[in-house]
Formats: sequence, structure tokens, C-alpha cells
Amino acid sequence: MIVKSAVSKIALVGVLAIGLAACENTGPKEAGGTLIGAGLGGLAGSQIGHGSGNLAATGAGVLLGALLGSSAGKSLDRADRMYAERSTHGALETGRSGQPVAWTNPDSGHSGTIVPQPAYQSNTGQYCREYQQTVQVGGERQQAYGTACRQPDGSWKVVN
Repeated sequence: MIVKSAVSKIALVGVLAIGLAACENTGPKEAGGTLIGAGLGGLAGSQIGHGSGNLAATGAGVLLGALLGSSAGKSLDRADRMYAERSTHGALETGRSGQPVAWTNPDSGHSGTIVPQPAYQSNTGQYCREYQQTVQVGGERQQAYGTACRQPDGSWKVVN
């Protein structure tokens, strides 16, 4: 009886997850994130809810998991971050002030630029650079500004 109930819940979670994934025009990472998030969220919800509230907890878990999974799937994957980090380090280390340093992940199509500003020495003696970063993911362009300072080991750490 318990196994049958668990199988029914997993099937319900799967059907709901597939339905949620089909609602939007999503890329493969976003759809995969939606499915995985919905499945894990539904499973967690089924463990939390008891009695008549079990179905509601499972449903809420599916929805919350799908939303979180979809958001994670839209974002940069590990390879994208590697390209961006390598580009950022190069721009901060040797990039000319005001000149963009670009990166592109040929597998995902995601890309970005970082534009370093002139280096300066902070009150603590660290060398720092402000920068502007632009990232293009799924046709959406996002910009960020920050400051990074060189650490004793030669790496750059974002300080704001």
C-alpha cells in the first residue's frame, strides 16, 4: 500500500512537471531544471504533508521546485561561468582600461564582456579596479558594476 501510494505520487509529480515545462518556450537547460526541480519539490512536499494536506503539500512542492529549477536552468551553467571567470581575471589583470574583454561559450551561445577601469590602490594597500560586466543569456542582456581587488595570492576578489 505504501509503495503504491509513493508510485502514485511520483507519477503525479512527473505529469505536473511535464505540464509545467510545456507551458513556456524554454531552452533545454531551463526545461531540465524545471523537471528536476518539480520532481524534487514534489517529493519533498509529499514528505512534509500529512493526511488530507499531503496532496496540497505535494502540489506546492512541485510548483515551488519547478520555479526554482527553471530559474536555475536559465542562468549560466558551469562552463559559462568558467569562460566568464577566465575573461574577468584576464581583463582585471592585463586589460586596458575602458576596453571590453569578451567571452563566448560556443556550446550554449551565452556571452559577455567585462570592461575594466583604471587600477588604484585602496586605503589598505590593495590594488583594485572597478569594472562593468555585461552578460547575454537567452537573448536577455544584463549589466552589473563592481569593484575587485587583488589578493595576496594574485587572484581577484569582488568586494562590491
